[in-house]
Amino acid sequence: MDKFYKRTLFLLIWTISVFVAKAQTLEDVVNNIRSNNVAGVIKCFDNFVTITLNNNQSVYSKTQAEQVVKDFFAKNPVKDFTVAQSGTSSATSKFAIGTLSTANGPFRLYVLMKQKDDGYILQEIRFEK
Repeated sequence: MDKFYKRTLFLLIWTISVFVAKAQTLEDVVNNIRSNNVAGVIKCFDNFVTITLNNNQSVYSKTQAEQVVKDFFAKNPVKDFTVAQSGTSSATSKFAIGTLSTANGPFRLYVLMKQKDDGYILQEIRFEK
């Protein structure tokens, strides 16, 4: 019986850790941006991501979007991110708008996440000078 309980406990802990690791919240993305954790932001990307850089909008594959965002953060090291407004734009989407303070000056930042399966994924990000 002791083996059964150990296996059950292991399976329960593993299942919880999988769901916790997959579940990304808007707050997670905001905190990753604030702390200049590009890998944490990229982890939340959908298969296709809309990225706007100074009014130039494009839709990128996840791999391309990773490169664009890595490049942006490499050129503009983050000092802080202050959220001015956040909320839900529909029953299945959340957003945050704020000021991204960087070494090259401030940017207005907009992040949109949509519900997919059991969590939220990042579908759009806008950096506007």
